[in-house]
Amino acid sequence: MQTPSYWPLLNQHRRQQVQFALEEDLGPGDVTAQLLDTKQKIKALLISREPGLLCGKDWVDEVFVQLAGQQVNINWLVEEGGAVSEDQVLAEISGPAPLVLSAERTALNFLQSLMGTAKTVSHYLKQLPDGYLLLDTRKTIPGMRLAQKYAVWLAGGSNHRLALYDQFLIKENHIAAAGSLERAVVTARSQQPDLKIEVEVETLEQLDQAIALDCDYIMLDNFSTEMLQAAWQRNFRAGQLEISGGYSLEDLAALPKPNNLVRLSIGALTKHLQAHDLSLRIIPSTS
Repeated sequence: MQTPSYWPLLNQHRRQQVQFALEEDLGPGDVTAQLLDTKQKIKALLISREPGLLCGKDWVDEVFVQLAGQQVNINWLVEEGGAVSEDQVLAEISGPAPLVLSAERTALNFLQSLMGTAKTVSHYLKQLPDGYLLLDTRKTIPGMRLAQKYAVWLAGGSNHRLALYDQFLIKENHIAAAGSLERAVVTARSQQPDLKIEVEVETLEQLDQAIALDCDYIMLDNFSTEMLQAAWQRNFRAGQLEISGGYSLEDLAALPKPNNLVRLSIGALTKHLQAHDLSLRIIPSTS
C-alpha cells in the first residue's frame, strides 16, 4: 500500500497534536493523580469493547512518551491496522500509577477517534458498489486533519486533497466570481501549472465544458440518478469524474454503475464518526 504524500508531515503533526491535547487536559497538573504515591507501579489493560480496526498506536505511544518519557512501557498485542474483536486486549501498559492515569484520557481520546474513523470507512467500503473509489474530504475535526486522513488511508479508503494549498477545487462561487468556468480554469493553469485542477459542475452542459477543458477532476455536485447515467455516457478518463452530495450508507446501493472508474467523496467518513468504545482497566496486584 503506497504511503500518502503527507507522510513526512505526520510525525511533527502528531507531536504537536499530543502536546496541545496534554496541555489542554493537564493544565497546571492532575490534582487527582497527586493523591497517589509516585513510586506505586501498576499494570493496566487497554481493551476494545467492540469489533473494529486498530488505528492510532503511534498517538497513544506519543502521549505516554511526552508525559512519562521511558517510565511507562506499552506492550501492544495487536498490529496497527489489525482487526480487533469485542473485549479484546489491545495492549498492556505498566508504569507509575500517577503517570499512567494522567495519560489515560488523552491517549484514549486519540485512539477512539481514529479507530472510529477507520471503522466508518470500513463500513462504507463494504457497501461500495463496483466502479467507485472512496475518498474523504476536508470535513475533519479541527486539528485532526492529517490524523483522520491517515485513518481513512489505513482502513483502505483514499484521500482527497489535503488542504486549500495542494490542489485547485473551483466551485460554484469561484466560477461566479471569476466570470466563467473557462476563465477560472485558464487562470488556475497560468498561476500554478503544477497543481491538479478540479471543478465542480451542476449541469451536464458544464460537465461537457469541463471535459473539453481537460480538467484533472470534475465533481458532479448533487446530480440526480438520471443525470449520473447521462454523465457516464460521456468520454471521460478513469478517475476523472467525482460525485458528491451527502451520500449515506443506505444511498450507495442505488448508485448507477459507471462505465469507467468514478471517485466518490463522502464527508461523513470523518465528520460523522462514532468514537470506538475502549476502556483501560488496572490489573489488581497479587502482592
